[in-house]
Amino acid sequence: MTASPPAEPATLHWIEQGQERQAAWRSESGSPPPRRVVVADDTMTADAAYRLVNEGTALLWRGDFQNARQLMQALTRRLDKKSKPKGKPADPLDAFPHAFHLHRQARAQRARLLGMILLPFEAGHVLPLRRAPDVREACEQAHGPATQPYVASLRELLGLIGAWQWREQGVPVAALGGARIHPWYGVYSPVRGEYLDLVAQAPLPADHGLAFDVGTGTGVIAAVLARRGVARVVATDQDARALACARENMARLGCAERVRVEQADLFPAGRAPLVVCNPPWVPAKPGAPIEYAVYDPDSRMLRGFLDGLAAHLAPGGEGWLIVSDLAEHLRLRRRETLLEWIAAAGLEVAGRLDARPRHGKAQDAGDPLHAARSREVTSLWRLRAASA
Repeated sequence: MTASPPAEPATLHWIEQGQERQAAWRSESGSPPPRRVVVADDTMTADAAYRLVNEGTALLWRGDFQNARQLMQALTRRLDKKSKPKGKPADPLDAFPHAFHLHRQARAQRARLLGMILLPFEAGHVLPLRRAPDVREACEQAHGPATQPYVASLRELLGLIGAWQWREQGVPVAALGGARIHPWYGVYSPVRGEYLDLVAQAPLPADHGLAFDVGTGTGVIAAVLARRGVARVVATDQDARALACARENMARLGCAERVRVEQADLFPAGRAPLVVCNPPWVPAKPGAPIEYAVYDPDSRMLRGFLDGLAAHLAPGGEGWLIVSDLAEHLRLRRRETLLEWIAAAGLEVAGRLDARPRHGKAQDAGDPLHAARSREVTSLWRLRAASA
């Protein structure tokens, strides 16, 4: 099949000093360039900025960089105050999944408004603003080289800087004895340790000479399996960033000889005694490409793994499905549905290990989804081909 031609780069248009101007538009979230843009600087008040962004007008910043950050913080306070819930139902779980969708809509609207502060970049990812930090390396790691000027949102830039810092510092992983995984921008960071603890604790099949890690991301599960003594791991992913990230992490951890990272839609060729998959846990449509690590529309990856597992298991082998039941508490999927999918795929449950999450939101009573998060359990389902 012939590949489609690359899409034309988006362009932002605005008027400055009475002249029409334009520049390339960059957005990792895939959002289109704003249609209405005004030039703003340090003289703009937070109230005026709040009114403009609510009207759909973006602010192209020409003032001090640190003042732009302070303006975004002021907008954040106003938006958070406006979105504060007026009350709660007697049992918040009764409100799901409607409350979940309202929560996502509110977050998307908040992100859209906070993304209305725009920054001009020169070629080479240089910010021509007073007191601007050197962001060239952070931007190049995410975008690659910049050969021409462009405009992007301040909010997205701060995300790039945060991701760059995570990548530089790494995330310590208890299941790897405290060794660090270095996530790339757009690749899910293993900040939730309970699912990795399950991978480290589950009994390995008697034959653990080979394992498949389906949807490897940073490669952290493949590394845990290799550290546990699996002789050879084939780790797959579709995303170019994830593949490069996993290869880099395997080299850092000294696992490159035992872990082969390859591009594949779910499974590599062949069969293995152990096949592991940690799909996105919430069956909802991603709002941006970066959210595909969290949201699995129509449970496509989960069902694809289940439907293809039996054909990729060696005789007597096991498949490990690592998934949270958060979707069940959000009323987005029933436990009975998951069990029906397992049976329909010609599989049976050989065992299950459970763990409670330890992340901050599970204990945050102010979180809009606290009623669901506080009940969440992460499970490693041990699956095998059903007996005849």
